[in-house]
Amino acid sequence: MPDRPGVLVTRPDPGASATSARLSELGYAPLAAPLFGIHPKRARLPDPARLQAAVATSGNALPGIPASFHGLSLYTVGDATAARARALGFATVTSAAGDAAALAELLSRACRPDAGPLLLAAGAGQGERLAAALRAQGFAVLRRALYAAVPVRRLPPAARQALAEKRIAAALFFSAETAETFARLVGEAGLAGELARVTALAIAQPAAAALRRLPFRSVRVALRPTEEALLAMLA
Repeated sequence: MPDRPGVLVTRPDPGASATSARLSELGYAPLAAPLFGIHPKRARLPDPARLQAAVATSGNALPGIPASFHGLSLYTVGDATAARARALGFATVTSAAGDAAALAELLSRACRPDAGPLLLAAGAGQGERLAAALRAQGFAVLRRALYAAVPVRRLPPAARQALAEKRIAAALFFSAETAETFARLVGEAGLAGELARVTALAIAQPAAAALRRLPFRSVRVALRPTEEALLAMLA
């Protein structure tokens, strides 16, 4: 069997494992090298009876939401987060199948500013723009940080070795923060020159902006901010 093209997966787990499994099914050789660790945070949550609905910008926020909230309508930024929410027991889940702007637009249609507050479950330092957009429409938004995404201190050894051995054909980037962290770490590792053979695939323009500072073979942006669109660029 010929060698399968190597694809670097930089997102945190559990997303990294799920994406790697999909890549294997598509005939690629995934290399999971998460650049962030996910650390749960405790937060004081409101009484679910006060809330109109819950909103999740990442699947990493879901384990921090107690089962007493599972009866609420939950709105998610993407399909993968929606699927994870259903698996955890949320009964009514709607995905924006896009980005934060798509989620804000969905909420403006599905919810009413006078029907009660929205719980926005996000990571530390995340969700501010979405909260601001919703508040500008008159919604009361209770933003709670249920996890922190902490960058790794150096490029993972597996990624260092694979780049040095020229085994990576493409690299996937699911956020601007991940792209910026990769740019810093690959420079510190002295491996930026090994990117000339690698195609960077970015989920959206903010991630691509950070990647264009590096000497990649090319930087491509998904047509939609979804994993499906990102993986479609490998074809």
